[in-house]
Amino acid sequence: MVDVGKWPIFTLLSPQEIASIRKACVFGTSANEALYVTDNDEVFVIGLNYSNCLGTGDNQSILVPKKLEALCGKKIKSLSYGSGPHVLLSTEDGVVYAWGHNGYSQLGNGTTNQGIAPIQVCTNLLIKQVVEVACGSHHSMALAADGEVFAWGYNNCGQVGSGSTANQPTPRKVTNCLHIKRVVGIACGQTSSMAVLDNGEVYGWGYNGNGQLGLGNNGNQLIPIRVAALHRVCVNQIVCGYAHTLALTDEGLLYAWGANTYGQLGTGNKNNLLSPAHIMVEKERVVEIAACHSSHTSAAKTQGGHVYMWGQCRGQSVILPHLTHFSCTDDVFACFATPAVSWRLLSVEHEDFLTVAESLKKEFDSPESADLKFRIDGKYIHVHKAVLKIRCEHFRSMFQSYWKEDMKEVIEIDQFSYPVYRAFLQYLYTDTVDLPPEDAIGLLDLATSYCENRLKKLCQHIIKRGITVENAFSLFSAAVRYDAEDLEEFCFKFCVNHLTEVTQTAAFWQMDGPLLKEFIAKASKCGAFKN
Repeated sequence: MVDVGKWPIFTLLSPQEIASIRKACVFGTSANEALYVTDNDEVFVIGLNYSNCLGTGDNQSILVPKKLEALCGKKIKSLSYGSGPHVLLSTEDGVVYAWGHNGYSQLGNGTTNQGIAPIQVCTNLLIKQVVEVACGSHHSMALAADGEVFAWGYNNCGQVGSGSTANQPTPRKVTNCLHIKRVVGIACGQTSSMAVLDNGEVYGWGYNGNGQLGLGNNGNQLIPIRVAALHRVCVNQIVCGYAHTLALTDEGLLYAWGANTYGQLGTGNKNNLLSPAHIMVEKERVVEIAACHSSHTSAAKTQGGHVYMWGQCRGQSVILPHLTHFSCTDDVFACFATPAVSWRLLSVEHEDFLTVAESLKKEFDSPESADLKFRIDGKYIHVHKAVLKIRCEHFRSMFQSYWKEDMKEVIEIDQFSYPVYRAFLQYLYTDTVDLPPEDAIGLLDLATSYCENRLKKLCQHIIKRGITVENAFSLFSAAVRYDAEDLEEFCFKFCVNHLTEVTQTAAFWQMDGPLLKEFIAKASKCGAFKN
């Protein structure tokens, strides 16, 4: 199962946001942009937003997920990205959208204007049901359900397959050798294009300086040319790296060719190959291969579930397929590719299985399973005596003091507020606290009373993080009252550093008289009150 948490950019999301992800893609020159689809088919983006590649309508980078309303509910099926970057996707309805960098018309709208938001690609595709899209560095391809291929964008090496090197501003059907043939798979290198037919034939066109077209030479091709060296096998999957290509046959055989500077062909050396070579000969049947046009990394998964990687792996050249502990090829790119982008649109299937911690969290305040209730301010909180006894010495002592027949079903609490006591009980189930700093003061009081030292530290952290000019003196007063020396010193320094502002707040003059005098005296010693 894919774990999107392995990609650093997703650490910006909360656990709840990560749990909602069903599809995702990480892209960008530093893997610092991402798009993801939630379980209710909402689409969000996050990251640098270079060249407007997040499609938000502006060029502002965002560290908090932003919804792309234009794509919500569209049911994204295929997604790819270029080096600009530009982004291309198709929906389950076969509609194509593009946005981002457009210096070479790779968005297919007939212009070179930057695409600041997702726009449907219409020319020659309106009546087509597109099932797959692929991007090179600055060119784009789309595969229709009827097996036709369309290409557009940068064409300096013939990667659009039009027979010339003129850039193609709108989608154009790739014909010549592909005429009346049915294509079932497409892939793009940086400036090359590959296609697999329904009969297992492979065709390539575009840049071939490293032999990535597999034609036995290194000459560029302006139209699709069949990879004759594969005529004895039936290929059903093809992927492209920056300048190398991998092909997988229906018998589980793996072939590689093209650039090999980092060992990405897995041949045991770093020599480029102009024609396909069978690799992983001694390994079991291969069922999936992976590569990405922005990296020099290769990966494969076998029938037994073993995942291998080779090529450029975190700066190291791995010249032979290396067995990993990963469960899917996506993990290889998350952890070892440079940049750590995703090689395909990630599909996340969440299991129903819950860990012990997740189960406890789920059962907090659950009337169905609870055997005890607390009533605070007329509101009930449902808990489990066993959990409270295990997690808290205060409750352990309380329950031991009761005979079984004397144990109450409802315990009244009047010394703490409902939000504070609920946060405390929830902490016993989750080990986390989510309160504003003002309420954290009350929880600090409770933690002090119940001798919960870890909770006390958590409260102090929340208060420090949430201190402002307006609440600084209230928090300082609370720190003194609850004997939190570290917090008291922190609040004192904050008040001194912002003395002009805080002395103008109501909280300053409403402070307890002796405490106010003590503060002024201490601040004066520090030279805060010079006048």
